[in-house]
Amino acid sequence: MTHRPQSPARRALSWAGEAVLWLAAAAGALCIVLVILAQTMGITLMMFSTGSMTPTIPAGSVAVVQQTPASQIEVGDVVTVDRPEQLPVTHRVTSVEPGSSAAERTITMRGDANEQDDPHPYVVSNVRTVLWSAPAVAPLIVQLGSPLVLGGITLGAALLVGWAFWPKRAKDEAEASADDLEPVATSGVAP
Repeated sequence: MTHRPQSPARRALSWAGEAVLWLAAAAGALCIVLVILAQTMGITLMMFSTGSMTPTIPAGSVAVVQQTPASQIEVGDVVTVDRPEQLPVTHRVTSVEPGSSAAERTITMRGDANEQDDPHPYVVSNVRTVLWSAPAVAPLIVQLGSPLVLGGITLGAALLVGWAFWPKRAKDEAEASADDLEPVATSGVAP
């Protein structure tokens, strides 16, 4: 059976397609691992719209935060505190005092760009500690939530899956099979 070699263009296209599929599979696996880690370790993302933590965390940054018991808070930590009927606040801890129970703490905080502590102390039993932050990422994440971007990603994924499962080389295989047929010599004797 003879095999026709693929043209360089078709071989490059095939290689590029395979590379895209492997990258998509790796990205999907990474997303699954990150979701599992986030759920098991209490990790979430926090987007910053104000500059109260500048220069440490400028406006437009995204921070990775982890749920932490109040008993582990120390002066100097950057933490996020949830406030009833308001947005959470992320500032640096300036003092920690015991609360009314062993799990509670009363903390005061101040944004790095602010000259004074926040007006009221916070009574907390847990906070979210900032693990690290990345500047200028928040606008990109917001754009990823746009209906046009989500639609484009969905369409791209659908096309990629369709391409991956589309029958390959049916025409080439039919031509190769026709070329492979060799005349059989018969001797006139029945088998």
